[in-house]
Amino acid sequence: MKQKRFQWASAVYLFFGFLFLYAPIIMLVIFSFNDSKVNAVWTGFTFKWYMQLFSNQAVLEAAENSLIIALVSTVVAVMLGTVTAVGMYKSAFKGKGALDALLYIPIVIPEIVLGIALLALFSLFKISLGMLTLIIAHITFCLPFVVLVVRARIQGFDSSLEEAAMDLGANPWQTFMQVTFPIILPGIVAGALLALTLSLDDVIISFFVAGPANVTLPLKVFSMVRAGVSPEINALSTLLLVIVIPLALIAERLRHNNR
Repeated sequence: MKQKRFQWASAVYLFFGFLFLYAPIIMLVIFSFNDSKVNAVWTGFTFKWYMQLFSNQAVLEAAENSLIIALVSTVVAVMLGTVTAVGMYKSAFKGKGALDALLYIPIVIPEIVLGIALLALFSLFKISLGMLTLIIAHITFCLPFVVLVVRARIQGFDSSLEEAAMDLGANPWQTFMQVTFPIILPGIVAGALLALTLSLDDVIISFFVAGPANVTLPLKVFSMVRAGVSPEINALSTLLLVIVIPLALIAERLRHNNR
């Protein structure tokens, strides 16, 4: 009897916990199809806010900027992160533990601190704010996540496979491409999806390092919200959810498989 009560209590707690988390998101999606401009009043079903959104040139340009920045920063972060993770796994040097701990700093510090630090760095070297600074900033905060995910995959790697390949006549490059790379590929893909997701929805760091002519989609949403939440913003947020949530789920699935 006590066991059943505990199970029922756990189920109720879980239900209300998920309701608390996802009820606002569900309401946002529902009111993106509301015919009225007032979110609190439902007057009918419509797609007109999505049509207006796709005819908004400023939003389309911001979306294009976000996609370019996300793709470029993800590719660079994955390449650098993979090399870093493999290098730290294979190398043994003094201070490796301290260097390993430094990887967590960009992850644990508040984003506003990292944004201010990057802005100060760009100002010091007199780098004009724009696409370049946005890409550099996104690479900076995506890189540690890629390193940690790829390294988690390498931790379970059997180094005897590489030794066997070398004994059979493979050179280091062939060993990496034909033995090491296929094994750590799920970790690389998971790191890439995580980096892409983080880049697409970043607001705080992008706010500090974006120039006036290079606005990302999250920054555009933030500026639109200042004038009041309209169904057009709800439609844009819904589209972002359609893009980001599947990527996050795939990344989490791959990360779980890498354990």
